[in-house]
Amino acid sequence: MYRLARIVPLACLALAGCVSAPGRISGEGSHEESCAAITEGQVAALFDQWNAALASGDADDVVKLYAPHSILLPTVSNQPRFSVAEKRDYFVHFLEDQPRGSIDRRFVEIGCNSVVDAGLYTFRFERTGAVVHARYSFTWKLVDRRWRITSHHSSAMPEKS
Repeated sequence: MYRLARIVPLACLALAGCVSAPGRISGEGSHEESCAAITEGQVAALFDQWNAALASGDADDVVKLYAPHSILLPTVSNQPRFSVAEKRDYFVHFLEDQPRGSIDRRFVEIGCNSVVDAGLYTFRFERTGAVVHARYSFTWKLVDRRWRITSHHSSAMPEKS
């Protein structure tokens, strides 16, 4: 009986060590996951940052806002862009017409260190005068303490408004 009384508590302790508490990331070097606070206004500012990078005319300024492991499904190209070089190639050509974006309607969903910003936006191209109404979605994730785009989809509206 004495042996059993000693083994049961030890077994319980061993099993407890195998279970992660809520809000914890298990694995090597387990640590508490902390969620960065972000407001809808700050999410809007992330789009403004991306739009300002477009206005700079420098494709590298735009591309550095994307996470290393990310995807761009662009408006005016059928090719998905995965690598930095592919994204840069797209933006070099896209920026030639001097696009300026504005949000028409947005939906924001905030998670733990990730944000979805989706809706409708309009692009005006200064060089050509063209106006394009499009749907968009950005997924932002906190990567190395910076908000980075992990997925970006943009497609022109199928019907003229």
